[in-house]
Amino acid sequence: QVQLVESGGGLVQTGGSLRLFCAAAGSIFSIDAMGWYRQAPGKQRELVASITGGGSTNYADSVKGRFTISRVNAKNTVYLQMNSLEPEDTAVYYCNARGVLVTTSPVRRDYWGQGTQVTVSS
Repeated sequence: QVQLVESGGGLVQTGGSLRLFCAAAGSIFSIDAMGWYRQAPGKQRELVASITGGGSTNYADSVKGRFTISRVNAKNTVYLQMNSLEPEDTAVYYCNARGVLVTTSPVRRDYWGQGTQVTVSS
């Protein structure tokens, strides 16, 4: 069993910063990629940023230059530094671990965190 535990959401004013943290816990052997998705009310869940074990990153166009994703492979943790926040960034942010291989199974699976609310006031 793998669990993703998130923290760092909250309420911030336009132009402010927040840092999200996610840790994957369990008998993990490796994780292909970790990332953050978000879902605003009435909208579909969308990719914000992702990072592979080798450090390759991918960002949504709307957050490029403002958000930075980073990862500590040895600790199965991922961070999202969010700067210059805008009201349009308001959403529930979900941590994702893709291609998780645990020590007790040869099958890679994907996991999701429970979500953390980010609210940016204008």
